[in-house]
Amino acid sequence: MTERIPTVVLGGTGYVSGELLRLIIGHPHFDLAGVLSDSQPGESIGKAFPHLAAVLSDATFKSQAEIEQLIASRPRSALFSAAPHGASAALIDRLLTSAERAGTRPRVVDISADFRYTSASAYEAVYKHAHGAPQRLAQFSCAIPEHLPTLTTPHVGHPGCFSTATLLASVPLLASGWVEPTLFVAAVTGSTGSGRKPSESTHHPLRHSDLYSYNALVHRHIPEITACAESASGVAADFAFVPHSGPFARGIHATVQATLKSKHDTAQVIGMLREYYRHSPFVRVLDAAPRMKNIVASNYAHLSAVANGRTVAVMSVVDNLNKGAAGGAVQWMNRLFALPETAGLTAPAAGWT
Repeated sequence: MTERIPTVVLGGTGYVSGELLRLIIGHPHFDLAGVLSDSQPGESIGKAFPHLAAVLSDATFKSQAEIEQLIASRPRSALFSAAPHGASAALIDRLLTSAERAGTRPRVVDISADFRYTSASAYEAVYKHAHGAPQRLAQFSCAIPEHLPTLTTPHVGHPGCFSTATLLASVPLLASGWVEPTLFVAAVTGSTGSGRKPSESTHHPLRHSDLYSYNALVHRHIPEITACAESASGVAADFAFVPHSGPFARGIHATVQATLKSKHDTAQVIGMLREYYRHSPFVRVLDAAPRMKNIVASNYAHLSAVANGRTVAVMSVVDNLNKGAAGGAVQWMNRLFALPETAGLTAPAAGWT
């Protein structure tokens, strides 16, 4: 493919949007055509993201009307939504409706939670408000790219960052049939997972040198993890999930423990993981424990495992902004346009961050 694809980002001032812009700028097939910010139309994108200012010095945020016109005027386009949960669905619906009237065909990857469930009732049970576009749900699939080889819908809802790290570790265990269908997850995330607006959970003096759990066993990602795991593995499992806030900016470390139905040693579990992900270019299964420094700012995930008696633990590390959000979304968009899945995503981790 030689023609570059016009690319739009919705929800333009958040951390995930900034990571999307960084990846799109360096992508060989995507051409940044517009970034929506209804709160800052006409303002400099480089001012919101100083680390991107050198390459976006003349670019400004667009209004919703401008984005709508842009999508309706291009025969095809790539639309990434990093808009907030509860707002993304209605915004996407409006843009898709305009495109349908104009006869154009955008492809959408939504990074919010709005298209992670197959029914409005399932979404509403978690988020406690009406879904913004229930008639669009059937047009979206929700999975991480490694767990859905064949995509049958025109659009994708990308799972959350905690879900990504947990599913990468859990789905092979369940699909193998080696474990009882109750999994225990402890996961630690960096402060960027809480978004750009400061709060007690992200304010540096409170988070620095501290570690604490929150929403233990009731986190909103549990139904999402459960549904995606069953869809990918064919096994209905229970997840006991305890998230933690860590004193770092980027990355997630998840440990998934389960009970083996029969004894398997560490080498066998690692071998099973390697076989499961043998065709997954962004998943690397290691002999040693994975470390976040080796994946931060990249789209790679590192896994490892230990088995002792009838207990198995799989450790998973991902960058929450990249593989867990923007990078995973670009990976999906590559597939939606029949591009190489690795296009624009092969840069290694920064290291020593």
